[in-house]
This record gives sequence, structure tokens and C-alpha cells, in this order.
Amino acid sequence: MPGSRSRGGVGADQRMLVVGTAKGELFAFATADGSLLWKARASSEIVAPPAVGSGLVIVRSGDHRLAAYDSFDGRRKWVYQRPSTPLSLRVAAGPVLIDKYVFAGFPGGKLIAVSAENGAPLWEGTVALPKGATELDRVADVTSVPVIDGRMICAAAFQGRVACFDLGTGNLIWSRDISSAAGVAIDSRYVYVSDDKGAVHALDKASGASLWKQDKLFLRRLTAPFPMRNLIAVADVKGVVHFLNRDDGSFAARQQTDGSAVRSPLQRQGIHLVVQTASGRVLAIEIQ
Repeated sequence: MPGSRSRGGVGADQRMLVVGTAKGELFAFATADGSLLWKARASSEIVAPPAVGSGLVIVRSGDHRLAAYDSFDGRRKWVYQRPSTPLSLRVAAGPVLIDKYVFAGFPGGKLIAVSAENGAPLWEGTVALPKGATELDRVADVTSVPVIDGRMICAAAFQGRVACFDLGTGNLIWSRDISSAAGVAIDSRYVYVSDDKGAVHALDKASGASLWKQDKLFLRRLTAPFPMRNLIAVADVKGVVHFLNRDDGSFAARQQTDGSAVRSPLQRQGIHLVVQTASGRVLAIEIQ
């Protein structure tokens, strides 16, 4: 990719890894030796990690379009686009590809399911309804990756709600008025969300009822929560990783990194929590 600036992260499977650029270029490389398999072009800059699987590469571009490419030759198979809103947030959350579905959040508080086969819309869920007197007040975008657990898919909207839907039908299961740009996580019992004021909430997975709230991280610009063993990890703008007890939200531990913000989603590698900071460092924290 000489002269190309990568944006949005990397998507991969066992055969290939795919990266997009600020110029809307899409490059696929073999995981075995790094050789270029193919390249393609999106409609605008690629600001989110592509989703790779089932013979497809799904790309979300900066103009709020979803496009599917054949993973073997890079041929574009379909494009999906929703009407744009007057004002929207810059979104770095990629699509989710599960079986025959592609899921993505959009401006206006919408969670969309389209067919992986042809891009046809399957259902549209309302995570939040825009409200307010000005266009800024009415921004209610789904800015984080939706999360899936069994037959349930959950998403959060900025200046909106957290909502969970039936995966197949799009029927609303429950919703709560919590604004979040960071996103949500699910484990066997709870749905967790970091809100825009720095509080971490645990909600009952079946009903959305509030179980606990940790509000001692006010305005720390938290990442989405990350459940791991009996702990919930969140990282903040100062590069501190906070570990909360899963049952009551109390603080269990803290780990300093390099002092720069953590903006990338937390990841798991075996018994380690993997953290990437804004300065470019990648750290593995062992969870005992």
C-alpha cells in the first residue's frame, strides 16, 4: 500500500486480512505470507474495520454505506445505503456479519439488518428517536458495534437509549434511556454499558432492569465495558484500565498504561486483556 494511509483497523479470518484507507481503497493480504490478494475501491474513506467471513468482506464507508465484496477476487456484490441526516457523528464502528445477516448502526438511532447474500433490508430497529430543538440536539447515532448473544442483539445510541432486539425479527425486547457513544457488552447474566458521563451500568439481560451503577469515573471518557472472568474492564482517557467486580460494580483493581487515552475496544487473548493506547503501544494484562 505505498502512499496509502490506513484507517479504521483491520478485518481478518484465517485466510486473509483486509484493511481500508482514507482514500477509500481496500486491500486484501494473505495471512500466510502477506502477499496482496486483491484490491478494490469503496465509495468514500473507510473508517471502520471490515467484517470478513462467509466468503464476503463487508465494508462501512464514511458516507454511511455498506458494501459487500467477494473475498476471493474483490468483486463488489452489493451496496446498501440509507438516507443521510443533516448532522451525524463520525463513526468508526464496523459492521457485524453473522450467518445470513449483516448488522450495522446508523445515524438517526437506527440498527439495520440486511441480507448478506444481496444487501436487501431485512429489518430496522429504533434504538433512539432524535429529539430536541436544534440539529445538534437531534443527533442520536448508533456509533458503536452492536453485540450479539444467542437470539438477542443490543446496541446503544449517543443522546439516546440502550436497546435489545430479537435477532431474526427485529422486535424490541427492552430499552433503557442511557446515552452512550462507547457501546455495550453482554455476558451470561448482564448487559453492560459505559454512558457518556463516565458511569458503568449493569442491566438485567432479560428485562433491562438496573442491577448496579458505578459512577466514580465521571467524565473519564470510558471505553465499552469488557467482561472477563468475574471482572468488568473499562479503560479511560488517561490510559488507566479499571477492573470492576461483576456482581456489584465495586472497584477490584487498576492498571496504569502509558498515560495516553485508550480509544480502541479492549480485546481478549487467552488469559490476557489486550489494550492499545493512543500513542500506539499494545499491552497485555494478565487476568488472574
